[in-house]
Amino acid sequence: MSDKAVITCALNGVLTDPKQHNVPVTPEQMAREAKAAFDAGASIMHIHLRQQAPGKGHLPSWEVGVSKEIQQAIREACPGVIINHTSGVSGPNYSGALDCIRETRPEIAACNAGSLNYLKVKADNTWAWPPMMFDNAVEKVKDYLDVMNAAGTIPEFECFDVGIVRCVGMYRQVGMYKGPLEYNFVMGVASGMPADPELLPILIKLKRPEAHFQVTAIGREEIWPLHQRCAELGGHLRTGLEDTFYLADGKKVTSNGQLIEAVAACARRAGREIASPAEARKIFGTNR
Repeated sequence: MSDKAVITCALNGVLTDPKQHNVPVTPEQMAREAKAAFDAGASIMHIHLRQQAPGKGHLPSWEVGVSKEIQQAIREACPGVIINHTSGVSGPNYSGALDCIRETRPEIAACNAGSLNYLKVKADNTWAWPPMMFDNAVEKVKDYLDVMNAAGTIPEFECFDVGIVRCVGMYRQVGMYKGPLEYNFVMGVASGMPADPELLPILIKLKRPEAHFQVTAIGREEIWPLHQRCAELGGHLRTGLEDTFYLADGKKVTSNGQLIEAVAACARRAGREIASPAEARKIFGTNR
């Protein structure tokens, strides 16, 4: 167990529409939201890129220039902050994501460790969106890991289901990855692992014993007992407008800073202090 808890803020996500929700899109907006999260205790900012043209902020971007501008703005607003770059792409064309990692060399980047049928059903028993496959075949995972290794970027292995947690150990066994291990248990996707605190000890048992872990809890006010249990079991913490808009009392937030304040309180209730960026680098072994 790490005595100090590293907090990651997931600033905006890929699916949230800025016309409907108060998510940042431009470098200035990203920097402002990052500063609020940084001041509340987040030492890592997980970023997604959006198209910058007027009215296009709901669409993803893989322009290296956009990534550089956003990272620079965040670093200027939050001295010493760690960037965790998105990489998730469905389908066979993921060269843009590889280019962003290769060219900007973030300290950490998401590495989706396995495939998932990404599904959700509405109250009227129809699909919330057309059923889709979030495909992450072994060959695709290896391409990401090879680029991250060359860039000096630590992968954060995103695990959406129990079998995917077990796959990460296999990647280590066959030599696909040899560096520091960090698992991110993504819990709350309707077709993946539920946001159930009772599941967390099983996931911890299945990870490699030397590895760090955190939880991405997706949902509404029901996710907060999971954050608390993660803190109690020695995990690192993540929240942000990518994952939720709601506090434990059901109140809807307007800023990432409010969510980070709440998750930091979970750590402190568990008797843990919040790691600074320098301490987070030491814990995760980023060597930057």
